[in-house]
Amino acid sequence: MARFVSDCEGFARRDFLKIGSAGLLGIGLPQLLQLEAKANEARGQRRAQARSVIMVWLAGGPATIDMWDLRPNAPEGIRGEFNEINTSAAGVRISQHLPRMAEVMNKCSIVRSLAHTIPSHGPATVFMTTGNRPTPALHYPSLGSLVTRLLPAAQGVPPYVAFNELRNGSAGLAGYLGTSYNPFIVEGAGNANGRGRTAGNLRVRGITLPSGFTLEQLENRDRLLQNFERGLAETDRQDDLVDGLDTFHRQALDILRSDRTRNAFNLQQESDSVRERYGNTPFGQGVLAARRLVEAGVRFVTISTGGWDTHNQNFQNLRTRLLPNLDQTLSALIKDLDDRGQLDSTIVYCAGEFGRTPRVNNRSGRDHWARSMSVVLAGGGIRRGYAHGTTDVQGMAPNADPCTPDDVAATVFRQLGIDHLQELMTPTGRPVQLFREGNPIARLVG
Repeated sequence: MARFVSDCEGFARRDFLKIGSAGLLGIGLPQLLQLEAKANEARGQRRAQARSVIMVWLAGGPATIDMWDLRPNAPEGIRGEFNEINTSAAGVRISQHLPRMAEVMNKCSIVRSLAHTIPSHGPATVFMTTGNRPTPALHYPSLGSLVTRLLPAAQGVPPYVAFNELRNGSAGLAGYLGTSYNPFIVEGAGNANGRGRTAGNLRVRGITLPSGFTLEQLENRDRLLQNFERGLAETDRQDDLVDGLDTFHRQALDILRSDRTRNAFNLQQESDSVRERYGNTPFGQGVLAARRLVEAGVRFVTISTGGWDTHNQNFQNLRTRLLPNLDQTLSALIKDLDDRGQLDSTIVYCAGEFGRTPRVNNRSGRDHWARSMSVVLAGGGIRRGYAHGTTDVQGMAPNADPCTPDDVAATVFRQLGIDHLQELMTPTGRPVQLFREGNPIARLVG
Protein backbone atom coordinates (compact mmCIF):
# COMPACT_ATOMS: atom_id res chain seq x y z
CA MET A 1 0.00 0.00 0.00
CA ALA A 2 1.24 3.50 -0.80
CA ARG A 3 2.27 5.50 2.25
CA PHE A 4 1.54 9.22 2.50
CA VAL A 5 4.09 11.62 3.94
CA SER A 6 3.23 15.14 5.07
CA ASP A 7 5.98 17.71 5.30
CA CYS A 8 6.15 20.64 7.69
CA GLU A 9 4.12 22.89 5.38
CA GLY A 10 1.24 20.43 5.32
CA PHE A 11 1.66 19.00 1.82
CA ALA A 12 0.83 15.29 1.72
CA ARG A 13 2.69 13.35 -0.93
CA ARG A 14 2.83 9.69 -1.78
CA ASP A 15 6.05 8.15 -0.53
CA PHE A 16 6.66 6.30 -3.74
CA LEU A 17 7.67 7.04 -7.29
CA LYS A 18 6.30 9.84 -9.37
CA ILE A 19 7.13 9.32 -12.99
CA GLY A 20 7.33 12.17 -15.46
CA SER A 21 8.46 11.49 -18.99
CA ALA A 22 8.82 13.28 -22.24
CA GLY A 23 8.60 10.27 -24.53
CA LEU A 24 10.23 9.42 -27.83
CA LEU A 25 8.84 6.23 -29.35
CA GLY A 26 7.54 5.34 -32.76
CA ILE A 27 10.45 6.49 -34.93
CA GLY A 28 13.74 4.72 -35.20
CA LEU A 29 16.86 6.00 -33.48
CA PRO A 30 18.71 6.72 -36.76
CA GLN A 31 15.82 8.86 -37.98
CA LEU A 32 15.66 10.60 -34.61
CA LEU A 33 19.35 11.46 -34.61
CA GLN A 34 19.07 12.73 -38.17
CA LEU A 35 16.19 15.03 -37.19
CA GLU A 36 18.12 16.31 -34.17
CA ALA A 37 21.26 16.94 -36.20
CA LYS A 38 19.33 18.95 -38.78
CA ALA A 39 17.56 20.96 -36.09
CA ASN A 40 20.80 21.70 -34.25
CA GLU A 41 22.55 22.68 -37.47
CA ALA A 42 19.73 25.09 -38.30
CA ARG A 43 20.06 26.73 -34.88
CA GLY A 44 23.85 26.68 -34.86
CA GLN A 45 23.86 24.43 -31.80
CA ARG A 46 26.31 21.81 -30.60
CA ARG A 47 25.49 18.16 -31.10
CA ALA A 48 23.64 16.52 -28.22
CA GLN A 49 25.57 14.07 -26.06
CA ALA A 50 22.55 12.95 -24.04
CA ARG A 51 19.17 11.77 -25.31
CA SER A 52 17.28 11.42 -22.03
CA VAL A 53 17.15 12.44 -18.37
CA ILE A 54 16.12 10.51 -15.27
CA MET A 55 15.48 12.89 -12.38
CA VAL A 56 15.47 11.28 -8.94
CA TRP A 57 13.59 13.73 -6.76
CA LEU A 58 14.07 13.67 -2.97
CA ALA A 59 10.92 15.44 -1.87
CA GLY A 60 11.09 17.43 1.35
CA GLY A 61 14.65 18.72 1.20
CA PRO A 62 17.39 16.13 1.87
CA ALA A 63 20.14 16.74 4.43
CA THR A 64 22.91 16.70 1.85
CA ILE A 65 25.35 17.78 4.57
CA ASP A 66 24.93 14.22 5.93
CA MET A 67 25.04 12.59 2.49
CA TRP A 68 27.33 14.13 -0.11
CA ASP A 69 29.23 16.91 1.72
CA LEU A 70 29.92 15.99 5.33
CA ARG A 71 31.67 18.41 7.70
CA PRO A 72 33.94 16.18 9.82
CA ASN A 73 36.03 19.13 11.04
CA ALA A 74 33.09 21.33 12.01
CA PRO A 75 32.23 22.01 15.68
CA GLU A 76 29.95 19.66 17.60
CA GLY A 77 26.33 20.41 16.78
CA ILE A 78 27.14 20.88 13.12
CA ARG A 79 29.24 17.94 12.00
CA GLY A 80 26.48 15.37 12.63
CA GLU A 81 26.65 11.72 13.62
CA PHE A 82 27.93 10.12 10.43
CA ASN A 83 31.47 9.40 9.25
CA GLU A 84 32.93 9.80 5.78
CA ILE A 85 34.09 6.89 3.63
CA ASN A 86 36.33 6.74 0.58
CA THR A 87 34.76 6.17 -2.80
CA SER A 88 35.83 4.84 -6.19
CA ALA A 89 36.48 8.47 -7.20
CA ALA A 90 39.87 9.61 -5.94
CA GLY A 91 39.56 12.26 -3.23
CA VAL A 92 35.75 12.17 -3.13
CA ARG A 93 34.30 11.06 0.22
CA ILE A 94 30.64 10.60 1.13
CA SER A 95 28.49 9.30 4.00
CA GLN A 96 29.15 5.88 5.50
CA HIS A 97 25.49 5.07 4.90
CA LEU A 98 25.89 5.29 1.12
CA PRO A 99 28.37 2.43 0.55
CA ARG A 100 26.89 1.31 -2.78
CA MET A 101 26.97 4.85 -4.12
CA ALA A 102 30.59 4.99 -3.03
CA GLU A 103 31.26 2.08 -5.40
CA VAL A 104 29.82 3.92 -8.41
CA MET A 105 31.06 7.41 -7.55
CA ASN A 106 33.67 7.12 -10.32
CA LYS A 107 30.73 7.40 -12.72
CA CYS A 108 29.23 10.50 -11.04
CA SER A 109 29.72 14.17 -10.25
CA ILE A 110 28.68 15.81 -6.99
CA VAL A 111 27.84 19.51 -7.16
CA ARG A 112 28.67 20.71 -3.63
CA SER A 113 28.45 24.45 -4.15
CA LEU A 114 24.80 24.75 -5.19
CA ALA A 115 22.79 27.45 -3.42
CA HIS A 116 19.66 29.56 -3.66
CA THR A 117 17.61 31.73 -1.32
CA ILE A 118 14.19 30.05 -1.11
CA PRO A 119 13.80 27.90 2.05
CA SER A 120 10.11 27.10 1.40
CA HIS A 121 9.06 23.78 -0.11
CA GLY A 122 6.70 24.94 -2.85
CA PRO A 123 8.67 27.82 -4.43
CA ALA A 124 11.97 25.96 -4.01
CA THR A 125 10.52 22.92 -5.80
CA VAL A 126 9.43 25.17 -8.66
CA PHE A 127 12.91 26.71 -8.88
CA MET A 128 14.71 23.36 -8.91
CA THR A 129 12.32 21.66 -11.36
CA THR A 130 11.97 24.54 -13.83
CA GLY A 131 15.41 26.14 -13.70
CA ASN A 132 13.76 29.52 -13.13
CA ARG A 133 13.24 31.45 -9.92
CA PRO A 134 9.46 31.57 -9.38
CA THR A 135 7.62 34.81 -9.97
CA PRO A 136 3.89 35.64 -9.77
CA ALA A 137 4.16 37.27 -13.19
CA LEU A 138 4.73 34.01 -15.10
CA HIS A 139 4.37 30.28 -14.53
CA TYR A 140 7.50 28.63 -15.89
CA PRO A 141 7.29 25.15 -17.43
CA SER A 142 8.92 22.15 -15.83
CA LEU A 143 12.07 20.72 -17.35
CA GLY A 144 10.01 17.77 -18.62
CA SER A 145 7.56 20.08 -20.36
CA LEU A 146 10.41 22.02 -21.95
CA VAL A 147 11.96 18.80 -23.23
CA THR A 148 8.57 17.79 -24.63
CA ARG A 149 8.30 21.12 -26.42
CA LEU A 150 11.85 21.23 -27.80
CA LEU A 151 12.81 17.66 -28.70
CA PRO A 152 11.07 15.40 -31.23
CA ALA A 153 8.30 13.29 -29.80
CA ALA A 154 6.76 10.22 -31.34
CA GLN A 155 3.46 8.43 -31.61
CA GLY A 156 2.72 5.53 -29.34
CA VAL A 157 3.74 6.88 -25.92
CA PRO A 158 2.75 9.80 -23.72
CA PRO A 159 5.23 12.62 -24.37
CA TYR A 160 5.27 13.60 -20.68
CA VAL A 161 3.99 11.50 -17.78
CA ALA A 162 3.75 12.33 -14.09
CA PHE A 163 3.00 10.07 -11.17
CA ASN A 164 0.76 12.36 -9.13
CA GLU A 165 1.94 15.96 -8.64
CA LEU A 166 5.31 17.17 -7.41
CA ARG A 167 4.04 19.98 -5.25
CA ASN A 168 0.66 21.72 -4.82
CA GLY A 169 -0.16 21.19 -8.48
CA SER A 170 2.28 23.92 -9.55
CA ALA A 171 5.55 22.06 -10.09
CA GLY A 172 5.88 19.55 -12.88
CA LEU A 173 3.36 21.29 -15.15
CA ALA A 174 3.73 23.11 -18.45
CA GLY A 175 3.23 26.69 -17.25
CA TYR A 176 3.11 29.20 -20.07
CA LEU A 177 3.61 26.47 -22.68
CA GLY A 178 -0.03 25.47 -22.31
CA THR A 179 -2.03 22.40 -21.44
CA SER A 180 -0.86 20.29 -24.37
CA TYR A 181 2.55 20.02 -22.64
CA ASN A 182 1.12 19.01 -19.26
CA PRO A 183 1.85 15.48 -18.08
CA PHE A 184 -0.27 12.40 -18.41
CA ILE A 185 -0.79 10.81 -14.99
CA VAL A 186 0.64 7.43 -14.03
CA GLU A 187 -1.24 5.29 -11.52
CA GLY A 188 -0.06 2.24 -9.60
CA ALA A 189 3.06 1.69 -7.56
CA GLY A 190 4.74 -1.21 -9.31
CA ASN A 191 5.49 -2.71 -5.90
CA ALA A 192 6.60 -6.27 -5.40
CA ASN A 193 5.07 -9.22 -3.64
CA GLY A 194 6.82 -11.52 -1.21
CA ARG A 195 8.34 -13.61 -4.01
CA GLY A 196 10.12 -10.61 -5.49
CA ARG A 197 7.73 -10.36 -8.44
CA THR A 198 6.17 -7.04 -9.24
CA ALA A 199 2.44 -6.57 -9.42
CA GLY A 200 2.79 -5.05 -12.88
CA ASN A 201 0.08 -2.49 -12.20
CA LEU A 202 1.72 0.65 -13.57
CA ARG A 203 -0.68 2.31 -16.00
CA VAL A 204 -1.46 5.70 -17.44
CA ARG A 205 -4.77 7.22 -16.41
CA GLY A 206 -7.16 7.75 -19.30
CA ILE A 207 -5.36 5.51 -21.79
CA THR A 208 -6.32 2.09 -20.46
CA LEU A 209 -9.32 0.51 -22.14
CA PRO A 210 -12.14 -0.67 -19.87
CA SER A 211 -12.54 -4.42 -19.57
CA GLY A 212 -14.40 -5.83 -22.56
CA PHE A 213 -14.11 -2.58 -24.55
CA THR A 214 -12.24 -2.92 -27.86
CA LEU A 215 -10.13 -0.36 -29.66
CA GLU A 216 -12.47 -0.56 -32.67
CA GLN A 217 -15.44 0.33 -30.45
CA LEU A 218 -13.47 3.25 -29.06
CA GLU A 219 -12.56 4.54 -32.52
CA ASN A 220 -16.18 4.30 -33.70
CA ARG A 221 -17.30 6.20 -30.61
CA ASP A 222 -14.56 8.74 -31.16
CA ARG A 223 -15.67 9.41 -34.75
CA LEU A 224 -19.22 9.96 -33.55
CA LEU A 225 -18.03 12.36 -30.87
CA GLN A 226 -15.88 14.30 -33.35
CA ASN A 227 -18.82 14.72 -35.74
CA PHE A 228 -21.00 15.96 -32.89
CA GLU A 229 -18.41 18.43 -31.62
CA ARG A 230 -17.24 19.76 -34.97
CA GLY A 231 -20.14 22.15 -35.31
CA LEU A 232 -19.46 23.65 -31.87
CA ALA A 233 -15.70 23.94 -32.16
CA GLU A 234 -15.57 27.42 -33.67
CA THR A 235 -18.16 29.00 -31.38
CA ASP A 236 -17.01 27.41 -28.14
CA ARG A 237 -13.24 27.44 -28.51
CA GLN A 238 -11.13 28.52 -25.56
CA ASP A 239 -7.80 28.62 -27.38
CA ASP A 240 -5.16 26.92 -25.24
CA LEU A 241 -7.54 24.81 -23.18
CA VAL A 242 -9.44 23.37 -26.13
CA ASP A 243 -6.37 23.02 -28.33
CA GLY A 244 -4.45 21.41 -25.49
CA LEU A 245 -7.18 18.93 -24.63
CA ASP A 246 -7.52 18.06 -28.31
CA THR A 247 -3.80 17.33 -28.45
CA PHE A 248 -4.11 15.10 -25.38
CA HIS A 249 -7.05 13.33 -26.99
CA ARG A 250 -5.07 12.55 -30.15
CA GLN A 251 -2.08 11.38 -28.11
CA ALA A 252 -4.26 9.09 -26.01
CA LEU A 253 -5.62 7.38 -29.12
CA ASP A 254 -2.11 6.96 -30.53
CA ILE A 255 -1.00 5.38 -27.26
CA LEU A 256 -3.96 3.02 -27.20
CA ARG A 257 -3.09 1.87 -30.72
CA SER A 258 0.43 1.02 -29.59
CA ASP A 259 1.71 -1.48 -27.02
CA ARG A 260 4.96 0.39 -26.31
CA THR A 261 3.75 2.10 -23.14
CA ARG A 262 2.26 -1.09 -21.78
CA ASN A 263 5.48 -3.00 -22.44
CA ALA A 264 7.64 -0.32 -20.85
CA PHE A 265 5.63 -0.52 -17.64
CA ASN A 266 5.55 -4.32 -17.58
CA LEU A 267 8.24 -4.96 -14.99
CA GLN A 268 7.54 -8.69 -15.03
CA GLN A 269 9.63 -8.84 -18.20
CA GLU A 270 12.66 -8.25 -15.98
CA SER A 271 14.35 -11.08 -14.09
CA ASP A 272 13.92 -11.53 -10.36
CA SER A 273 17.58 -10.67 -9.82
CA VAL A 274 17.27 -7.34 -11.63
CA ARG A 275 14.13 -6.37 -9.72
CA GLU A 276 15.75 -7.29 -6.44
CA ARG A 277 18.86 -5.29 -7.31
CA TYR A 278 16.77 -2.12 -7.54
CA GLY A 279 14.90 -2.96 -4.35
CA ASN A 280 11.47 -4.51 -3.94
CA THR A 281 9.90 -1.22 -2.92
CA PRO A 282 7.63 1.13 -4.85
CA PHE A 283 10.55 3.53 -5.27
CA GLY A 284 12.97 0.83 -6.41
CA GLN A 285 10.54 -0.65 -8.89
CA GLY A 286 9.66 2.82 -10.14
CA VAL A 287 13.30 3.54 -10.90
CA LEU A 288 13.50 0.24 -12.76
CA ALA A 289 10.46 1.34 -14.76
CA ALA A 290 12.30 4.59 -15.52
CA ARG A 291 15.22 2.66 -16.93
CA ARG A 292 12.83 0.66 -19.12
CA LEU A 293 11.19 3.86 -20.33
CA VAL A 294 14.58 5.29 -21.27
CA GLU A 295 15.43 2.04 -23.07
CA ALA A 296 12.22 2.44 -25.04
CA GLY A 297 13.22 5.97 -26.05
CA VAL A 298 11.52 8.16 -23.44
CA ARG A 299 13.13 11.56 -23.03
CA PHE A 300 12.50 12.74 -19.49
CA VAL A 301 11.54 10.69 -16.44
CA THR A 302 11.07 11.96 -12.90
CA ILE A 303 10.92 9.56 -9.95
CA SER A 304 10.23 10.98 -6.50
CA THR A 305 10.51 9.54 -3.03
CA GLY A 306 9.29 11.54 -0.04
CA GLY A 307 10.04 11.81 3.66
CA TRP A 308 13.17 13.97 3.48
CA ASP A 309 11.73 16.84 5.57
CA THR A 310 13.72 15.75 8.62
CA HIS A 311 13.08 18.43 11.25
CA ASN A 312 12.90 15.59 13.79
CA GLN A 313 15.28 12.64 14.23
CA ASN A 314 17.23 13.45 11.10
CA PHE A 315 20.01 10.93 11.72
CA GLN A 316 17.73 8.08 12.73
CA ASN A 317 15.53 8.56 9.66
CA LEU A 318 18.52 8.80 7.36
CA ARG A 319 20.30 5.82 8.88
CA THR A 320 17.40 3.40 9.10
CA ARG A 321 15.15 4.27 6.17
CA LEU A 322 16.04 7.04 3.75
CA LEU A 323 19.70 6.45 2.91
CA PRO A 324 19.59 2.63 2.61
CA ASN A 325 16.71 2.83 0.12
CA LEU A 326 18.33 5.60 -1.92
CA ASP A 327 21.73 3.92 -1.80
CA GLN A 328 20.44 0.64 -3.19
CA THR A 329 18.21 2.06 -5.89
CA LEU A 330 20.27 4.99 -7.19
CA SER A 331 23.47 2.95 -7.37
CA ALA A 332 21.61 0.12 -9.16
CA LEU A 333 20.30 2.57 -11.75
CA ILE A 334 23.69 4.10 -12.47
CA LYS A 335 25.47 0.75 -12.67
CA ASP A 336 22.71 -0.83 -14.75
CA LEU A 337 22.71 2.01 -17.26
CA ASP A 338 26.49 1.85 -17.51
CA ASP A 339 26.53 -1.94 -17.94
CA ARG A 340 23.95 -1.63 -20.73
CA GLY A 341 25.92 1.09 -22.51
CA GLN A 342 23.19 3.65 -21.85
CA LEU A 343 24.79 5.91 -19.25
CA ASP A 344 26.63 7.94 -21.88
CA SER A 345 23.28 8.91 -23.42
CA THR A 346 21.27 9.24 -20.18
CA ILE A 347 21.66 11.92 -17.51
CA VAL A 348 20.78 10.86 -13.98
CA TYR A 349 20.00 13.90 -11.80
CA CYS A 350 19.41 13.38 -8.06
CA ALA A 351 18.16 16.46 -6.19
CA GLY A 352 15.66 17.94 -3.75
CA GLU A 353 14.27 21.43 -3.27
CA PHE A 354 16.93 22.55 -0.76
CA GLY A 355 19.30 21.21 1.90
CA ARG A 356 19.11 21.26 5.70
CA THR A 357 20.65 23.57 8.30
CA PRO A 358 24.26 22.87 9.23
CA ARG A 359 23.32 23.32 12.88
CA VAL A 360 21.38 20.45 14.43
CA ASN A 361 18.24 21.54 16.29
CA ASN A 362 17.07 20.39 19.73
CA ARG A 363 14.99 17.59 18.17
CA SER A 364 18.03 15.92 16.60
CA GLY A 365 16.84 17.29 13.29
CA ARG A 366 17.92 19.80 10.70
CA ASP A 367 15.69 22.58 9.37
CA HIS A 368 15.30 24.20 5.94
CA TRP A 369 18.50 25.59 4.43
CA ALA A 370 18.82 26.72 0.82
CA ARG A 371 22.13 28.60 1.13
CA SER A 372 24.16 25.43 0.62
CA MET A 373 23.15 22.08 -0.83
CA SER A 374 24.42 19.30 -3.05
CA VAL A 375 23.08 17.39 -6.05
CA VAL A 376 24.43 14.36 -7.88
CA LEU A 377 24.71 14.02 -11.66
CA ALA A 378 25.83 11.08 -13.77
CA GLY A 379 25.96 10.18 -17.44
CA GLY A 380 25.16 12.06 -20.62
CA GLY A 381 28.68 13.48 -20.95
CA ILE A 382 28.78 14.73 -17.35
CA ARG A 383 32.27 14.49 -15.91
CA ARG A 384 32.96 11.27 -14.00
CA GLY A 385 34.52 10.97 -10.55
CA TYR A 386 34.35 14.70 -9.84
CA ALA A 387 33.24 16.94 -6.99
CA HIS A 388 32.40 20.46 -8.14
CA GLY A 389 32.85 23.36 -5.74
CA THR A 390 33.25 23.46 -1.99
CA THR A 391 31.47 24.85 1.04
CA ASP A 392 33.01 26.57 4.04
CA VAL A 393 34.18 24.59 7.05
CA GLN A 394 30.74 24.68 8.69
CA GLY A 395 28.84 24.00 5.48
CA MET A 396 26.97 27.29 5.70
CA ALA A 397 27.61 28.60 2.19
CA PRO A 398 29.61 27.87 -0.98
CA ASN A 399 33.29 28.61 -0.67
CA ALA A 400 34.42 27.98 -4.25
CA ASP A 401 32.68 27.75 -7.63
CA PRO A 402 29.16 28.68 -6.45
CA CYS A 403 26.28 27.83 -8.75
CA THR A 404 22.48 27.97 -8.78
CA PRO A 405 19.61 25.70 -9.88
CA ASP A 406 19.33 27.48 -13.23
CA ASP A 407 23.05 26.81 -13.88
CA VAL A 408 22.50 23.08 -13.35
CA ALA A 409 19.40 23.14 -15.59
CA ALA A 410 21.33 24.95 -18.31
CA THR A 411 24.08 22.33 -18.06
CA VAL A 412 21.61 19.47 -18.45
CA PHE A 413 19.99 21.12 -21.46
CA ARG A 414 23.38 21.81 -23.02
CA GLN A 415 24.07 18.08 -22.90
CA LEU A 416 20.71 17.46 -24.56
CA GLY A 417 21.77 19.74 -27.39
CA ILE A 418 19.33 22.49 -26.43
CA ASP A 419 20.51 26.09 -26.43
CA HIS A 420 19.86 27.45 -22.93
CA LEU A 421 19.58 30.96 -24.41
CA GLN A 422 16.77 29.92 -26.72
CA GLU A 423 13.53 31.86 -26.41
CA LEU A 424 9.97 30.55 -26.43
CA MET A 425 6.79 32.57 -26.80
CA THR A 426 4.08 32.85 -24.18
CA PRO A 427 0.41 32.79 -25.31
CA THR A 428 0.45 36.61 -25.19
CA GLY A 429 3.40 36.81 -27.56
CA ARG A 430 6.06 37.54 -24.95
CA PRO A 431 9.49 36.02 -25.69
CA VAL A 432 10.96 34.19 -22.68
CA GLN A 433 14.45 32.75 -22.46
CA LEU A 434 14.55 29.13 -21.30
CA PHE A 435 16.55 29.98 -18.18
CA ARG A 436 16.62 33.65 -17.28
CA GLU A 437 19.92 33.64 -15.43
CA GLY A 438 21.46 30.19 -15.75
CA ASN A 439 24.62 29.30 -17.63
CA PRO A 440 26.17 25.85 -18.22
CA ILE A 441 28.85 24.81 -15.73
CA ALA A 442 31.84 24.13 -17.97
CA ARG A 443 33.77 22.04 -15.43
CA LEU A 444 30.89 19.61 -15.06
CA VAL A 445 31.21 18.49 -18.66
CA GLY A 446 34.05 16.24 -19.59
